[in-house]
Amino acid sequence: MSVKGKQVGTVSTVLVVDDAPASRYALSAVLRRAGYRVLLAASASEALIELDVRMRAGDLPDVALVDVGLPDMSGYELCRRMKQLPSIAAMPVVHFSAAARPPADRCRGLDAGGESYLTVPAEPEEIQAVVRAAARGARGRNDAQLRVGRLALLAGAILDVQSARCLNELADAGATGTARLTDGPAAVFVLGEGGEIHRGLSRRRAAASLPDPGAHEAVARLMRRVMSGHTGVRTTVVPTPLWPVGFFRSARADRQWRDGTLEEAGLVLARLREGRTLVCLATPVYQEDPAGETGHLIERLAHATALAAEPLLMYEEERHIALTLQRSFLPSQLPELPGADVVVRYEPASRQAEIGGDFYAALPTPAGVLTGIGDVVGHSLDAATVMVEIRHALRAYCVEDPDPRVLALRLDRMLQHYHPGVTATMCLTLVDPATGRTRIANAGHIPPLVVSDGGTAAYVGASGPLMGLGLERPRPSEVVLARSDRLLMVTDGLIETRGTDLAVSMEQLRVAAAGAPRGVADLCDTLLTCFGLEREDDIALLALRRTG
Repeated sequence: MSVKGKQVGTVSTVLVVDDAPASRYALSAVLRRAGYRVLLAASASEALIELDVRMRAGDLPDVALVDVGLPDMSGYELCRRMKQLPSIAAMPVVHFSAAARPPADRCRGLDAGGESYLTVPAEPEEIQAVVRAAARGARGRNDAQLRVGRLALLAGAILDVQSARCLNELADAGATGTARLTDGPAAVFVLGEGGEIHRGLSRRRAAASLPDPGAHEAVARLMRRVMSGHTGVRTTVVPTPLWPVGFFRSARADRQWRDGTLEEAGLVLARLREGRTLVCLATPVYQEDPAGETGHLIERLAHATALAAEPLLMYEEERHIALTLQRSFLPSQLPELPGADVVVRYEPASRQAEIGGDFYAALPTPAGVLTGIGDVVGHSLDAATVMVEIRHALRAYCVEDPDPRVLALRLDRMLQHYHPGVTATMCLTLVDPATGRTRIANAGHIPPLVVSDGGTAAYVGASGPLMGLGLERPRPSEVVLARSDRLLMVTDGLIETRGTDLAVSMEQLRVAAAGAPRGVADLCDTLLTCFGLEREDDIALLALRRTG
């Protein structure tokens, strides 16, 4: 058992605090004959100094025998001060006195925090038995505190694991929790049904990579072999070459590695059902847990990690399917657009976010090039499905009349009829490549940005209510695009940041667009680099420049 950094099997050290030399000698002789190491102090002040030295050295006594009649303060007061110091409060104190004391004085000792009271002179067997009993009670309390602390660590680790939003976060949380339970380095591997492996390493060490490029496959094969035909939780050990160079970055692991006593890595593997997610918690093997308590806690954490991994893996699979479907809905390439150079970019949200309903369109019409960009409100497969309907309806409606306001009205009615309660933002532009005349209908979306090659950018003053509400549509806004101008349309996923006002983000976008290199492709790529890394929402960009 480890207490305050000291390995304790039985009581080994007793502090005797007594101002009478003869009494100190007699007590120390009795205790030394019983095999104890004895420390002596003639006053309370000496005792406190001795305890401070021992505390700094990590070698506190196991029991203190304190005379109640000390010259500088009573033994009761010394006990009270000791119990007020967190570092030594757990040390049991036995009061003693050679003078007859009334019951009230004995009660004072217990009230001050003492564990027992001894009247001396006493038989050696009685002295030894009182010391043993006091130490036994302290060990029991320390054991209980250690168990409570470990269970609290386990509960916190399980909570972190259950709060993970993706398999990589799950692996990191599992590794961190394992490291806290073992007080050493740890790694967690999560193996999906398709063979993909997610790895997490504890943060108590410097960054390290796996030993070689094939290590992932080696770990995956090991996990499958150990758990072949098994479910539940299994524990095994493997040689340390499993670990990357520099992985052991705790003092204990480094010491045992140098001494040659750290020769194995412990693996705790868990799988709830055959063919499902397989989890491996890996730590160095230590010989300091004879009861296996830490091992049992790690097994419980492995079970909880496997339990949390299954829905995350299922979510990633479903999201992959939905994202593949969503991508298939968007055009793989734009149609031929006479007189205009149009570039689009689409980036799905980060892996932790659900799919959204962002869409774009660029269509040739007799009146010019029709461009549109929008976002169905919400994040789900339903939103993506409604997005597809809007795109197809837009393609059909623009054949009859490509006027942006008319299109917005018809799309609004379509949403009300087939999807009541669903709303969407959208911006539509109709550009005449010959003249640059551009008509714009905006339905609650970020207005288009006109970016010149001269290093300026300005939003077009176009606004209107969301689609799906049945509200009146304002007349289209008009602007004339010069041949050097680029018309930029984006969805809010590019710039919207939680806690930041949208107007601030729009200004940041305007400044970044004004400073972007010339060209429609360079403009889109620059803005994606500036704003589009690991966003919480899908991103769509469309940039147009006249060429006719």
